Amino acid sequence: MNEVAKVSLKDKSFLFAIKVVKTYKFLAETKKEFVLSKQLLRSGTAVGALIREAQNAESKADFIHKLGIAQKECDETIYWLDLLYHSEFLEESHYYEINNDANILLKMIRSAILTTKAKYITHNP
Repeated sequence: MNEVAKVSLKDKSFLFAIKVVKTYKFLAETKKEFVLSKQLLRSGTAVGALIREAQNAESKADFIHKLGIAQKECDETIYWLDLLYHSEFLEESHYYEINNDANILLKMIRSAILTTKAKYITHNP
């Protein structure tokens, strides 16, 4: 993965984590929802942390593994967002904005994994 893509993924995941933290604060303070929102906070902020871990991976395989975990956390975050929206804790506009960001981030992570796997397999038959 080239340096520009790394920065973009890193920045996107950090901005997403900020939105997740703000959503958590809104849910806890305004809606008095503490269980689902805590799950959202945990998985949504883990994505960026795992992407940063991947940047310091010990090998290409370790890099792919860490991004794979970030992908799972991102998908889990989408689940919590869906559940919060359909249980009427999140307004439609807020849900669609943050859900869209999560799906874009998920696609970026998947793309990074596929690109790295393709390069890794090519160089390590």
